[in-house]
Amino acid sequence: MRGILDQFATDYSAAEQKISGRDDDQSSLHYPTVFLFIGDEAEHAIEPMIRSNELKWDNNAGVIYLHIASSESEKSDGSSYASNVMRVALTGLTSDEGDNKARRRDIGIAFHKEDRHLVRLNRVLRQVSNTIADYGRLYASFDRLHLAVITRVDDPMNVLAAEISLLAKSILEQLFKSVQMDMYALINEREQSDTFGYAGAAGISFLRELEGMQRPEYEYSGRLQITGDGLSIPVVHRPSPLFDLVYILSDRNERGITAINGMQTNYEIICNILLLKNRKQKDAQNYSNEGSYNNSSFKNSLMTESGRQGFVSAGLSKVNRPNYSIALTVLYHFFKGLAVRLKETPELDPKIKLGFFGLDSTSIEGKIAEIVPGEDSLADMTGLLTSGIRYEQLRRMSLREAEEALYGDGCTAFFRKHFIHVAEDRISQVNAAEELRRNVNQAMRGYPQIGFYQIAAWTDERNEAGNVIEFVRTRIRNLVIEISQAQEELERSHETRVEDLKIQRLPFMDKQNLRSFIRVFLDTIYRQQWQLLRLETELALYRKFAAELELLHESYSIRVQQMAALEEELKETALQSIRLADDYIGQNIFDYYERVTETVMQEREEKHGSSAFFEDTLMGNVTDLLEKGNEAFIERLIGVCRKHVLTADPFTQTFEEELLQRANVSVAYSNRIALSKAELFNLLYRTLEDNAAINIRLLDYTHEHRYEEKYLFGDRESEFIRYALGVDETSRIYKLGCVHEKRSSGVEKLNLMGGFHLEDLMYYRNGKVYYEAYMQNGYEFHFIDPALLPELR
Repeated sequence: MRGILDQFATDYSAAEQKISGRDDDQSSLHYPTVFLFIGDEAEHAIEPMIRSNELKWDNNAGVIYLHIASSESEKSDGSSYASNVMRVALTGLTSDEGDNKARRRDIGIAFHKEDRHLVRLNRVLRQVSNTIADYGRLYASFDRLHLAVITRVDDPMNVLAAEISLLAKSILEQLFKSVQMDMYALINEREQSDTFGYAGAAGISFLRELEGMQRPEYEYSGRLQITGDGLSIPVVHRPSPLFDLVYILSDRNERGITAINGMQTNYEIICNILLLKNRKQKDAQNYSNEGSYNNSSFKNSLMTESGRQGFVSAGLSKVNRPNYSIALTVLYHFFKGLAVRLKETPELDPKIKLGFFGLDSTSIEGKIAEIVPGEDSLADMTGLLTSGIRYEQLRRMSLREAEEALYGDGCTAFFRKHFIHVAEDRISQVNAAEELRRNVNQAMRGYPQIGFYQIAAWTDERNEAGNVIEFVRTRIRNLVIEISQAQEELERSHETRVEDLKIQRLPFMDKQNLRSFIRVFLDTIYRQQWQLLRLETELALYRKFAAELELLHESYSIRVQQMAALEEELKETALQSIRLADDYIGQNIFDYYERVTETVMQEREEKHGSSAFFEDTLMGNVTDLLEKGNEAFIERLIGVCRKHVLTADPFTQTFEEELLQRANVSVAYSNRIALSKAELFNLLYRTLEDNAAINIRLLDYTHEHRYEEKYLFGDRESEFIRYALGVDETSRIYKLGCVHEKRSSGVEKLNLMGGFHLEDLMYYRNGKVYYEAYMQNGYEFHFIDPALLPELR
């Protein structure tokens, strides 16, 4: 669907700016990839990264997201995704008292004190390994695995970073020839007001531990693996840095600017770095490896003469033409306007709602009459042969004993064959799902204002008002009680003595008395049996319909969810394109075109009626469109939007007039000259570079070991990419490469900068003061002896 949106926006932009466009193309990962999130704070990264990867990687379904937390989550991040999202809570590592004085240290102690934490970790990591094995067909190679460890530096759970990472690596190495493990340490400087000082101290404690893990002489040995029989197996890391590379990303960039969505950008940076390092080459024969990323070369460039390895940070930026953003923004607001109109629900009586599904009392009675043979068929039982026993012999028996004496199991067999089995067979032939759908479709024809939004709401058990499922369940509960009472009544009738039945008994007329008894007996016992069968049939019907109602809800909820997903994707696509635009030419697009789009829709409705956009010549039946798939719906939406919305007067303004209206500026543009292609490319290139500032603040911007590589993500054959690759080609002091992705929606630039050390960080300098103060006041941050850690610099 993204390709369709890209084509639409590009076509609109081409019509406005005379620029041709191409379809989008997703990238693929070469080797399997696991994102390992450590700590409760890291949970915030999971869903954004999943969304980002879904949009960019065509084999994203094979990526594993594993979250190690300290407690059960109140959120449902990832729950709507497939089995590639896993979570394990190591409960009991921290107390609920909220005392931070030794929280990090206590987590380490608690973790090693009880084997249950290791058992849980081992179990979920082996599950991860098994799941990856199932995804093998999605990857070009299964020789290596990329393991990305992600944590917030101030999260106390990262005191276990070494143990968790090494255990994960050791288990995954049983499946893969090698595991490349990187650490992504996130610094959130924007949200420290509530934990001022302590968060900085906790962050420094982890960074100090991390520096120790990256020393060439770092080694570890611990019995981390636990077998199914409870045996512990040592995990050994021989002297070498623990992680291949360590990336430190903050929401404050190297210019000291804190971005509002800084962490969201960092999540995208991590995904782009993974793609850069682990991308499946497409059309490799058309491009040389010149300018491509080489991890070994990059890593070696970060090494000092003493063997000390530097850390890495990165920056990410995007650019796009404004008409592209305008088209996607209008499409989103048009979609949202249609959705608002579809959600409007008239007030209906509950009986009418039940009638939509054929679950009103009249309809159910009709169904029971079709399933259970009629009451008059009971008369056929009078023709059953009896044993010849006399009435006088039956008088003192119970009705159950009398039936046995007269018929043996004849009556029971007759009723079972001609009533119960017939009813069961007919019930089995009831296609509740089909009947519900047929009833709903037929009812909706009489109520055109009722659609999938309303049906989904009426069948949503969470919806207390007008919930059809709850009515059915209430009726089921009542039927269970009625059936129980009927069975008890039948049991009492069976125990009734023959002579207590009210029949006309004539002296010396035994045969006549026997016939009278049989008639009353059958009318008493088997009429109750018949009535009980009707209740049981009604219960079976309701249970069958109740199960299908839940599935029907899922069916119609799929449309609601489909609309919600479409709305979310359209919105995200629009907002993403706006972020790609320059601040000057892209300002106020979203809010301005929300008002413009709604005005255009209202004007058409004033001329053609309130349902103008749902006429067959425009959107038509939305449910039918959605059933054909997202692409069919989006294509119709695009067609209507392009023809009936984007052609309205507000969209016929010149660029200068449109920008003037959107920016609410009163300056005249009469003397403004249009940018040339070269000037536009230069503006976009500079915008990319300026917005890709490294997301970490250093004491010395040009520190001694600074090493940079920069990568463009876009169509290598496009004019802009060729222009960008040629800018300052002979004078640049950094490596510039391109990740080829056939797309015209825009260009991304990833700047990598490495070689710095902890003492180069402003965050380290500022946080060290708090760290030392807390340590001097009895706070304990480390599980290991602080004397074994690198000295504070």
